[in-house]
Amino acid sequence: MISNELGKQLHARAVRGETLSSEEQAQLEGWYAAQDRAETARLSSNTSAKTVESLQAEIDSALAQLADTIKRIQEISAENAALRRENTALLRQLAQRSILQPA
Repeated sequence: MISNELGKQLHARAVRGETLSSEEQAQLEGWYAAQDRAETARLSSNTSAKTVESLQAEIDSALAQLADTIKRIQEISAENAALRRENTALLRQLAQRSILQPA
């Protein structure tokens, strides 16, 4: 197994198109394999840490937040409808006063 620093150097050379010796190529492939194993281990430890129960709890929390948001939107919608009705009534009153009181 080679050091991470040497692996990065060999990778950089290979990416630039430099020719690697067969020993260097084998070292680079071994380094790639080690990187893949480390990444797989990180991913599987993250996945196993989240159990079905914790995921369900997150879903339940998101659904509760969504229900609260929907309720608030409905309240605001009702308030807006009441304000529209009030505006319409006030506009009618203004129009009637304008008709009854010529300029």
